[in-house]
Amino acid sequence: MKKTLLAEFTAREGAEAEVARLIGEYALKVREEEGNLAFDVYTKAANPRAFWIFEVYRDEDAFQAHLNAPYGGPFNTALAPLIEEDASVLTFLDPLAGNP
Repeated sequence: MKKTLLAEFTAREGAEAEVARLIGEYALKVREEEGNLAFDVYTKAANPRAFWIFEVYRDEDAFQAHLNAPYGGPFNTALAPLIEEDASVLTFLDPLAGNP
């Protein structure tokens, strides 16, 4: 079964450009992962400091491989002081029954 989630965080005032740069570089790497099906980065229209990342992985194994990728730790370390939260807030999603 696919592993789908929404990762959310808010850039600190004045850190928006650096956060956008970091997430853009990270997205290029994640999208190359064999089990990644989607890694789409958004900002809220009403609050451009609020970032939302929609992620889909082939299955739990692909998601675990993503979590263990060597570039994930350095990305999170660089991101942490630039965002308001302690870390990305993850919301795992399940498909609606009967929804293709």
